[in-house]
Amino acid sequence: MQISKSKWFLPLFAVSLGLAMLAAMWIGGDPSTGLFSLGVMVTFGALILLGGRSETIRGLRGDGRDERFRQIDVAATAMAGLVVITAIIVAFLVEVARGHDGSPYAWLGAIGGLAYLVAIAVLRLRG
Repeated sequence: MQISKSKWFLPLFAVSLGLAMLAAMWIGGDPSTGLFSLGVMVTFGALILLGGRSETIRGLRGDGRDERFRQIDVAATAMAGLVVITAIIVAFLVEVARGHDGSPYAWLGAIGGLAYLVAIAVLRLRG
């Protein structure tokens, strides 16, 4: 059994991420925002864990995945990636138009583009 198929994986991951956010914000001097972030992530984890028999929740958790949900997941991941890449490009253009160098966005765009090219090459060779 793969760990991602366990109904506990996503809720525990959400809580772990919430704790990491709390630690980072506490170190940064903003513990109240860190506690809020932890609360949001714990709530999300609880909703996923206790989501009952919902096909969508079970698919997100991993314990209700089938071929149909895998196809939905791939399409949703591609759409989310497109939205993030578009946001990075727009943010880069805004920063450059303001006279800044746009470095963080340029780096994120380069990493995204490189990851895409590597994935295309790897998937092409495997197929």
